[in-house]
Amino acid sequence: MHIEPGLVDGAKIALSYATAAAAGATALYHVTRTVRESGVLSLAARSLIATVGVFVFFEILPHFPVGVSEVHFILGSTLFLILGAGPAAIGLAAGLLIQGLFFAPLDLPQYGMNLTTLLVPLFALHALARRVIAPGTAYVDLEYTQVLALSTVYQGGVVAWVAFWAVYGAGFGADALAAIGTFGVAYMAVILIEPVADLAVLGLAKALKGKGSPLVTPRLYAAA
Repeated sequence: MHIEPGLVDGAKIALSYATAAAAGATALYHVTRTVRESGVLSLAARSLIATVGVFVFFEILPHFPVGVSEVHFILGSTLFLILGAGPAAIGLAAGLLIQGLFFAPLDLPQYGMNLTTLLVPLFALHALARRVIAPGTAYVDLEYTQVLALSTVYQGGVVAWVAFWAVYGAGFGADALAAIGTFGVAYMAVILIEPVADLAVLGLAKALKGKGSPLVTPRLYAAA
């Protein structure tokens, strides 16, 4: 997915188990909150939608190797705004696992690193949303600048974690740093596209005038 096989190996890979465990524990917290707010069936339905979405993002949308990793249109902020943090976390974890099990088995040893790379920025995105989105604002009423901030935090977090794993595995050599820089610059293109996708999806949701659907996060239509 993101971390190339062999970039981090041997005893060093143990760190990825620790970071993935911490990310998993945080995901469990958000999943528990979703169950309390919306129930198990809503969580299951939204998680399934997120998993299908992540599979499409990883395997069907364009993706290409650049520098130390690959550039994907993950659309993490879209998943968060439509489905909520808990279901989005499950979808990212499940979609990543499906990709490794059935399409890219060489990526399985890197699962902990890739999981950390996808989930920690999601939780940072959730924290930022609580600061930049007023309590009386439903997600369908967000402005471009707010969506851009959310997307930048998520995609920037992905780039930062990829850079961390690359330096952790390969050190600060000139070639490694150049590859990281190339990847980071290429990934910034996603930041230009994701806010537009977010606004398009939010605009569609607003046009549908849905309210209280178990298939979306309650915050999509209702103010906190």
